[in-house]
Amino acid sequence: MGENVPRMTGSVAPLRPALRRRPPGLAVERNLWDSGSAVVVGMDEVGRGAWAGPISVGAVVLPRDRRVYKVRDSKLLTGGERESLFDRIAGWCVAWAVGHADAAECDALGMSAAQRLAAQRALESLGMGADAVVVDGSWDFAGHPRTLAIVGADRTCLSVAAASILAKVTRDRMMRAAAVDYPHWWFEDNKGYPGPRHQAALQWYGPSAIHRRSWVFMEGIVWTGVRRFERSEAQGRLFPSH
Repeated sequence: MGENVPRMTGSVAPLRPALRRRPPGLAVERNLWDSGSAVVVGMDEVGRGAWAGPISVGAVVLPRDRRVYKVRDSKLLTGGERESLFDRIAGWCVAWAVGHADAAECDALGMSAAQRLAAQRALESLGMGADAVVVDGSWDFAGHPRTLAIVGADRTCLSVAAASILAKVTRDRMMRAAAVDYPHWWFEDNKGYPGPRHQAALQWYGPSAIHRRSWVFMEGIVWTGVRRFERSEAQGRLFPSH
């Protein structure tokens, strides 16, 4: 689409020098559009490695005739940069959604099946049927008949990078809100991810209601009276991982 593509403008700080090279592009989306897929959805997950909170999957449908500058893989951006981009990206998209599987579902189903459940919820919430889906990674967690799985797509594919930011900001906001009800675990800072202070809080207080109790960290805090969750075979088969 070249230099004639209009760009949305707004008050977003200049990119740091480390982020100025090799921005994600639309080559993958263009190939799919040209092959007849009118609705191309980019998807990315966040929260798979957390100890607490949901696993979340963002889904984005981009317009063909407009671009937003400074979109990058969410992991390359600071929290402030992601927040400053959120409204601009959300307003740019033709459609977007973030689906979640909560901590109890992560325990009951296992992480791969929970990721698929979150992806299904995101796709259902878009309000439009996907002709093709692009996901970051090496496996099809979207479960769509036409899925393109690309390792590193969050750095090279614009719709996936946009999905990564919307999913990350949405989940971070959920964890900050949860910190009001669960102040002892510092969710406003760690967003449910591992860290020394999070580990210390678990040793002292045990798990909160939104911790994933099937995870191995539970082995060290049995003295609190809350035991590690053990998933049954029947539960694991509800959403098979492959």
